[in-house]
Amino acid sequence: MTQLEHRDNLDRFNNPVYRLITVILMRCGLRITDALRLRGDCVTTDANGAPYLRYFNHKMKRDALVPIAPDLVDMIGYQRRLVSERWPDGTALLFPRPTKNIDGQIPLAIPTYREALHRWLAVCDIRDEHSDPVHLTPHQWRHTLGTRLINRDVPQEVVRRILDHDSPQMTAHYARLHDTTVRRAWEAARKVDSHGREVNLDPDGPLAEAAWAKQRLGRATQALPNGYCGLPVQQSCPHANACLTCPMFLTTQEFLPQHRTQREQTLHLITAAEARGHQRLAEMNRQVLGNLDAIITSLDTPTDPKAAEHAS
Repeated sequence: MTQLEHRDNLDRFNNPVYRLITVILMRCGLRITDALRLRGDCVTTDANGAPYLRYFNHKMKRDALVPIAPDLVDMIGYQRRLVSERWPDGTALLFPRPTKNIDGQIPLAIPTYREALHRWLAVCDIRDEHSDPVHLTPHQWRHTLGTRLINRDVPQEVVRRILDHDSPQMTAHYARLHDTTVRRAWEAARKVDSHGREVNLDPDGPLAEAAWAKQRLGRATQALPNGYCGLPVQQSCPHANACLTCPMFLTTQEFLPQHRTQREQTLHLITAAEARGHQRLAEMNRQVLGNLDAIITSLDTPTDPKAAEHAS
């Protein structure tokens, strides 16, 4: 989807009308029926001058608003000028059907846009991970926007209002998709504890959901700069400021740069402590250093695919 949103690909549309419709679908998440029936005066502003796209939600039978960027306002203004030139007597529509439409009161048909979309996709020649041509429907832009907003931690109620969902349950679908995506990434990542020992989470085990719920809470409320805490949030931590010696500590390869940086800092602390005769402090940091060495060595060691398959 991101490739298709690039300006170079959008400019491959041979008709600016289809380009604008596609941009509106991408950015605003409208259903295709609502987009094609937009009125010419669809742009409005709030008390602060911020622009919004005003449309009629035909599914819910009500007016709706979605915030838009100034460049989209300019694109819509250009389209209005084109429509005024084609229908000088005026029309209420932003996208009138170009033929057999003397008074401009008939909106562009959905099949007409679909055909233009398919031609554009063929010209862009975007491929999936299997090198097959990408196929999509106009409604997929709506799903993409909903998922993207959730992934960016936009509150569900805000996403609900942007997509003009009738109930929070409809928006919660995107949150569940995000949760599933993060879970798959967590299960696929190689995790080690504070001693560098590998920790396995069986995605099909009887405690899979409970284990994931605990990890999810840990990521949300007990995230660390170099890993995550595996301690249930209801329990107090007996290892304050000593996560690298804590049996509840978990980490993955994404935190290797932080571990290497902390190792260098720990070496400096040990040297300084020994120089001042603070043997207790030096010993505490040597334990941290040992755990860091074990973690770095373990995470740096390539995983044997056959061994991993056998372990699962």
